[in-house]
Amino acid sequence: MENHRKPIYEELNIPGNHPTMHTQEKSKQIFLFLTALLLLTSLCSITLHSNQEEASFVSFISDPQKQNLSFYWKDENNIPFKSIQNLKQWLQKRKTHLVFAMNGGMYKEDNSPLGLYIENNKLLKKLNTLKGTGNFYTQPNGVFYITDNSKAVICKTDDFSYHANIKYATQSGPLLLTDGKINPLFKEGSANLNIRNGVGILPDGNLIFSISKKEVNFYDFAIFFKSLGCKNALYLDGFVSRMYLPEKNRTQLDGNFGVMIAVIQKEK
Repeated sequence: MENHRKPIYEELNIPGNHPTMHTQEKSKQIFLFLTALLLLTSLCSITLHSNQEEASFVSFISDPQKQNLSFYWKDENNIPFKSIQNLKQWLQKRKTHLVFAMNGGMYKEDNSPLGLYIENNKLLKKLNTLKGTGNFYTQPNGVFYITDNSKAVICKTDDFSYHANIKYATQSGPLLLTDGKINPLFKEGSANLNIRNGVGILPDGNLIFSISKKEVNFYDFAIFFKSLGCKNALYLDGFVSRMYLPEKNRTQLDGNFGVMIAVIQKEK
């Protein structure tokens, strides 16, 4: 005869021993475990991605609101600086420390900028809207400029409008990113590899200047800036590019440039 007596844990009303409670507790533990596993996987992925970027690029982040970011082309005698070494020595004579420097756009054989150049609010080279061949003329190309209130802007050449409160500006091409979109001319897996440098604007308004450690195509270079949250980024130049950044053991002082972009600091 079947015994219909209730289980003793029901008679005693012991919640911890109820089968349903066991199931709920087990489900909760599984949920917590899977959540922790997902977070760990995400962290590992981020770390791996960061390590891959660190292995491929050297970057310097600058806050134009707090740091002295300047563009250079010629000295007071109208002679082009050409190399980072020459700029560094010139600054040292003026008791100024060079924190960071990088070539800042394409140039002609006489070291003059190929496109627009503004320095200390003076228009030294007009906007180049000509059509041609080569990276500079790859569309859309663009302008990178800093205003008197230290706001950084990267825009299409077609969208650029000159105004007196632009303190510094350089023109180059092609644009890597425009409003978060990769230049449609770039091809994933392209064999067009080269050392490349460029500049992007981070979500917080700070600037990131980057140079590849090894040859990279335009698509992957654009992806790098996009992965950092940049909406707009501009290619500056190719194999001739150099970066001076002692804090990351990058001390390239040579070069034969036109424009250079630098962060400087007055010596105390």
